[in-house]
Amino acid sequence: MTTPVLICDDSGFARRQLARSIPDGWDVDITFAGNGEEALSLIRQGKGDVMFLDLNMPVMDGYQTMKAIRQDDLPCLVIVVSGDVQPEARERMLGLGALEFIRKPIDNSKLMSLLSQYGIYNGDADASGRKQSVSARQGQSSDKLDIYRELVNVAMGRAGESLARLLGEFVDLPIPNVNLIESNELHMAIAEINRNERVSAVSKGFVSAGIKGEALVIFNDTNTRSMAEMLGYSFKGEGSEHTNQLSLEALMDVSNILIGACLNALSDQLNVNFSHTQPILLGRDRGLEVLLSDNISRWSKVMAVEIAYAIKRHDISFDLLLLFPDDAMEKIYTRLVDLEEEAI
Repeated sequence: MTTPVLICDDSGFARRQLARSIPDGWDVDITFAGNGEEALSLIRQGKGDVMFLDLNMPVMDGYQTMKAIRQDDLPCLVIVVSGDVQPEARERMLGLGALEFIRKPIDNSKLMSLLSQYGIYNGDADASGRKQSVSARQGQSSDKLDIYRELVNVAMGRAGESLARLLGEFVDLPIPNVNLIESNELHMAIAEINRNERVSAVSKGFVSAGIKGEALVIFNDTNTRSMAEMLGYSFKGEGSEHTNQLSLEALMDVSNILIGACLNALSDQLNVNFSHTQPILLGRDRGLEVLLSDNISRWSKVMAVEIAYAIKRHDISFDLLLLFPDDAMEKIYTRLVDLEEEAI
């Protein structure tokens, strides 16, 4: 008997990857949805007895979709597949009725074991995933930004998970903002941030296999003491110099966690090992301009990835900015496509 399977993810690249992970022996009819609103309509049409659901999507995200499925008592078994694997995210989705919560990028053997465990698929749990005939090279004519965005989405989730465990708080994750822009446009964008005297930033460079870039974490200075307190630093009985030092340590600790986890996730997906420079605390105002003048002005085009993290319970927000020159972008794309073709 054919099982209607629905894959709901805003990334076409992610949908294609997950479809190829479906076991060969499972008789399924696969349908795709780009957001939760589309998914709910398809479930009501009988096209989603089993759904693989992403969390961070436009229009209607995974949380909203799961709530609607529960409220309307829709006949659908939901397995969450997400880059955001924070313990609280998992608990929230399981509490709403999701069957299980697994990490991106998907592990084929773990997926098949999970399907067998719940009686959804009773074939060989050690079999390889479904090999679709569509070559990854079709991406030459598809939207490269979608591929970059999914790459960053997984890395963003890994970094958010690490920060959440460090701080003991739930970190709200956005849909990454990925843009290909001219280098001079980036100068203008940074200049807007630089006008605010209450901004600090930590920078770290990275390189491997011809793929290079800069990672910056940009903080509003009014947040630094709150972050230091969340990290357990004590300000009692100390002067302003001690307070400033602890705030600085908080900036460096949070930056190292975010950048390190993000780059590790990128390394895993690209199958490379990045070499990191030492993190540098940039000065306010002109510090960001100096960084761009020294390292980015020679780049003609830049892929700028902005990730706006937030800890809403403490009114804290900060940005992780990943910058890749145009030649690195092409190497990233080629490497991802080659790795995808190897999996077919």
